[in-house]
Amino acid sequence: MHSSDHAAHHPALAHHFQDLDQQKDATWLAMWVFLGTEIMFFGGLFLAYIVYRSSYPDAFAIASNALNVNMGLGNTFVLIISSFTMAMSVYSAQMAQTGRLVVFLILTLMLGCTFLGVKYFEYKDKFDSHLVPGKHFDFAFHHDPTTGAMSHDSHEGASTKATSEHGGGHSKKALREIQIFFGLYFAMTGLHAFHMIIGAGLLIWLIVLSMKGRFSREYNSPVELVGLYWHFVDIVWIFLFPLLYLIGRHHNG
Repeated sequence: MHSSDHAAHHPALAHHFQDLDQQKDATWLAMWVFLGTEIMFFGGLFLAYIVYRSSYPDAFAIASNALNVNMGLGNTFVLIISSFTMAMSVYSAQMAQTGRLVVFLILTLMLGCTFLGVKYFEYKDKFDSHLVPGKHFDFAFHHDPTTGAMSHDSHEGASTKATSEHGGGHSKKALREIQIFFGLYFAMTGLHAFHMIIGAGLLIWLIVLSMKGRFSREYNSPVELVGLYWHFVDIVWIFLFPLLYLIGRHHNG
């Protein structure tokens, strides 16, 4: 009874829970339900990508060659390191090591911002190269109407040349298929980046609470829950990177 009364007076305990354990169980259940919906959401996008890639393998293969593998690989390492610093944040919170908690949360935030910064420059390059689906889309490639083979061309205006030289039919079709790739690329990586921005906001919130000394051995659920969310977002990228940047690149020679 004494422990229950003590828990009831904990400042972090919401009024509709009997104790911190019940509150923790409820919040963890809510988080897993939320992540379940996120898995279905991203799963639908992954499925759409797989279906379209199976339908247009050549177009998707040459389109993937326009992506910067070095930026993608660098961001992969950044997120892997951020998963480690986030795990250390959770451990520090559980051990009531406030100083270490703040440091690791700040490191995680910096790594997340680094990822978003790299993604900004990657997007900027795509916009400058007119690789955003729409009326101004222009992807440089050569199309052989005899064999149906396509190859990426780094020279500006090659897509227009390919269309005019070969009557336009096959090349225009290929260009539409390539636009589908970039449409999925921006949808999948854009939504992932949006989740990263949310994660960065949550990290700032945790840093503020940590500096106020709100977490202890008894109460650290927010850090654990944000950590779970952060790891999920990292795992999504681990699947996105090979799917978008690596698979099929060898088709282009």
